[in-house]
Amino acid sequence: MANIKGSQKRAEIAEGRRTDNRYNKKTARTAIARLKSITDKKDAETFLPKVTSLIDKLAKKNTWHKNKASNLKSAITKHVNGLK
Repeated sequence: MANIKGSQKRAEIAEGRRTDNRYNKKTARTAIARLKSITDKKDAETFLPKVTSLIDKLAKKNTWHKNKASNLKSAITKHVNGLK
């Protein structure tokens, strides 16, 4: 651990952000997997905006790169549109 008070504070803040980012990433990954497992188109269409919102939030905070977020949104939208 750091000896300087300011360094200790920064380390604590970094740890908090790390745990927040891990939680948000895991939540998004779980939501994406859940969306991909849905076979009913109507259910998937209602759940899609929630998942895209989670992805957009991660991209906005630079937790995920904007291109990764765009690719994920494209893939899940194609999945939903392909359902019968």
